[in-house]
Amino acid sequence: MSQAAKAGAAKLRIAQWATGNIGTHAIKAVGEHPQMELVGLWVHSEDKVGRDAGELAGLGRELGVKATHSLEDIVALKPDCVLYMPAYLNLDEVCRLLESGANIVTSVVEFHDPESLDPQVRARVEDACRRGGTSIHSTGSSPGFISEVLPFALTTLIRRLDSYTIDEFADMTSRDSPQMIFDVLGYGKKPGAFDERQIAHIRQSFGQSLSHTARALGMPLDRFEASGEFGVTRGRVEIAAGVLEPGTVGALRITVVGYRNDKPVMRFRANWYCTKDLEQDWDLRDTGWRVQVEGDTPLDISIAFPCSAEDYPKISPGFTAHPVVNAAPAVVAAQPGIRTAAELRILPVLG
Repeated sequence: MSQAAKAGAAKLRIAQWATGNIGTHAIKAVGEHPQMELVGLWVHSEDKVGRDAGELAGLGRELGVKATHSLEDIVALKPDCVLYMPAYLNLDEVCRLLESGANIVTSVVEFHDPESLDPQVRARVEDACRRGGTSIHSTGSSPGFISEVLPFALTTLIRRLDSYTIDEFADMTSRDSPQMIFDVLGYGKKPGAFDERQIAHIRQSFGQSLSHTARALGMPLDRFEASGEFGVTRGRVEIAAGVLEPGTVGALRITVVGYRNDKPVMRFRANWYCTKDLEQDWDLRDTGWRVQVEGDTPLDISIAFPCSAEDYPKISPGFTAHPVVNAAPAVVAAQPGIRTAAELRILPVLG
């Protein structure tokens, strides 16, 4: 923990790592935070080096922080915390930052549950934390809030949990990205074999998160199963990215189930769709979440995002960026190591 953090007076010195949609939103949030100061910015693209963080975040004003592509430049700044938001984890980067004295809050999914990590990876990260006196925490909206923070709140109402099911709904009709919609995700094609890479990604992300949640509730899971299925269009559908013909893929569903004593206890379903008019009856809802808790105090909760389809792309990055920013003070103050949602008391400072 830095001396400034211990004193509780000076602002936390924050470095932002990467400037994708989530990273640029985090820059804005840090710049407006009453207890944080942006002191550094790492960028992946060489053409961004030397540009001001405010420009890269689209703020319309400069923040006086120039982008760098050098890890050692960030280390030299001695930030209290790095908001680590690359597309993929680089373990060498993470360990160098941690051992240098920089705490990390990250949107990468590898650190939701230390006990699910490869033992050699876990040992290396925890050793870096010990040497630097630092901690690291993975968070976000999904996984994160919906699979960890909310379950801990909801289960305060119950004494017996039979199952916890999360349905995530994402309406893709306004995404004007033909390459992503048709080439990457496979909408508009004839149903065939499901992309095992998509299944593996969701399984890794939510397997860790749900394992952590179940273990924290005293119900450790024995195993996970994951599967994918297609929803097929009934008729011709026009979306922002193009046209889906009848009988083609109009929706994807990926399900991850965690078992305890051969009973399904934790379940996450990703429901991504370009139309609700499908041959299958999937009970698709507007973009948001549905959480069903079965037990001695059953619950059925829906969370919607009350904004227009046009405004959603501007708002949605905050769902991932804000949990990362809000967690920074708690992670800086935590004991060294890989810290989990069950251990941290994270409250946003909104003033």
